[in-house]
Amino acid sequence: MTNDIPPPGPVRRGLRTGRLEAFSDAVFAIAITLLVLDIAVPASAEADLLGSVAHLWPSYLAYVVSVSTIGAMWLGHVAITEYLERTDVGFVRLNLLLLMVIAFIPFPTRLFAEFIGKKNPERVAATIYGLSLLLASALLLVLWRYALRNRLVRPDAADEEVQFLTKRLTPGLTGYPVLIIAGLFIPVLAVIGYLGIALYYIIPFRGSGSISFRRQRRLPQP
Repeated sequence: MTNDIPPPGPVRRGLRTGRLEAFSDAVFAIAITLLVLDIAVPASAEADLLGSVAHLWPSYLAYVVSVSTIGAMWLGHVAITEYLERTDVGFVRLNLLLLMVIAFIPFPTRLFAEFIGKKNPERVAATIYGLSLLLASALLLVLWRYALRNRLVRPDAADEEVQFLTKRLTPGLTGYPVLIIAGLFIPVLAVIGYLGIALYYIIPFRGSGSISFRRQRRLPQP
């Protein structure tokens, strides 16, 4: 009597990263696109169109800050996934939580743009804005530390590269709380500070570097 049961094959550990990266990129792209939809000139502005466009400066400021922040988060996410060998269900769930916060950012962006200059509402809007950005920054770092702790990172990643990325993902966790407190007194200054944090991640200032891909491909030996 023959045994029709096939021999067990190699067990695949973890999940491939392709679908996670594609889905994440789509959410980042949609969130960053939704920001511009909140910038609109009312139909009644026909009499003084230039003045009405200039009057929207809070929307422009909030737009630039949010685009820069989401862009910085995306760069960090790309850097993390570049080092991944595989994912697991825990990483996927944490990634969904991060994407939920990223997709939420257009709301506090609009909130700040609408209530700037209105004293107490301005402070509330700036605080909600800052807390949203802080949560996104924290979740990005948690995602990376989870990948390290559960050995999802490629084994050929050098220790100095891992430490570099960890260091680059950390500053927002100290900068955002300080700016959130400052926003209780000078909301506009806090929002400008949020822009500074985003630029720190994006622009390769001398001596600091940016969120980048330091891992080099190994060429085959002749």
